[in-house]
Amino acid sequence: MSEAAARRYTGMFGVIASLFIVVQVPLYFVYSGAPPDWNILTRSLIGVTGCTFYIVYFIGLRHLVVRVSPAHEWAASVIQTAGLLWVAMVFVPQSMEVGAAISVHHDIDTTTEGPFAAAQYLMQGGISRLLMGLFLITFGIVVTRTRLLPAWVGRSSFIVAAINLAFLPAVYFGDDAADFYSAQGWGTTASMGALWSVWTLAVSVSILRSARRAAAEPVEPAEPSRHARTAAGIG
Repeated sequence: MSEAAARRYTGMFGVIASLFIVVQVPLYFVYSGAPPDWNILTRSLIGVTGCTFYIVYFIGLRHLVVRVSPAHEWAASVIQTAGLLWVAMVFVPQSMEVGAAISVHHDIDTTTEGPFAAAQYLMQGGISRLLMGLFLITFGIVVTRTRLLPAWVGRSSFIVAAINLAFLPAVYFGDDAADFYSAQGWGTTASMGALWSVWTLAVSVSILRSARRAAAEPVEPAEPSRHARTAAGIG
C-alpha cells in the first residue's frame, strides 16, 4: 500500500470513528435522572461501533509512522498498543452498562447504579486518562520529530494529554456523576470523550488532506542492495 493510500484510509477511519463518539456523548445528557433502557443500549452500540473503527485507525497510525520514519517503529508500537488498550477500556464498561440495563427490571443510571457500576470507575476514568495520555504524548513526540503531520498536531497532542492527566486525582473526589471532577464525574468521563473525539476528528481530517500531498510527491527509486550492486559489477 502506498503512503498516500495509507493516509487516506487512516484518515477516513479516524473521521468515521470520531463522528460516532461525537454522536454518542450527548446521549448521556438527554435525561436528568435514570435514562430508559433504549438510551443506554443505543449510546453503547454507537460507542462500541465507533471504537471498532478506532481499531483500524490506530493500526493505520502505526503503519504511517513506520512508513515515514522507520527509526520510530518502537514509538509507533506504543501508539498502537495504547490506542488498542483504550478501546478495550471502552468495550468493557459499555458491556457492563448494557448488561445492567438488561438485567435490572427498572430504569437505573448504569454509570453509577447497578451490579457493575463501581467496576467501571477506573476504566472510564483513571485508566482511560492514563492510556490517552500515553498515546497523546508519544504521538506528539513522533509528530514533532518527523514530517508525519503539521506542527499543530504535535502541540495539541501535548495539550490534550495534559488535560487528560489532570483528571487522574479525580478518583479522590467521590463518584457523583453530576460532579465535574469526580471518579465518575461528567468532566472525567463524558467531557474527555468529547474532547478526544473532536481532537481525533481534526487530526483525521489533517491526515486525509496530507494524502493529497503524499500522492503528488515523486516516488524516489529505491537504492539497490549491496548484493544487487555486486551482481551488476558496480559494488
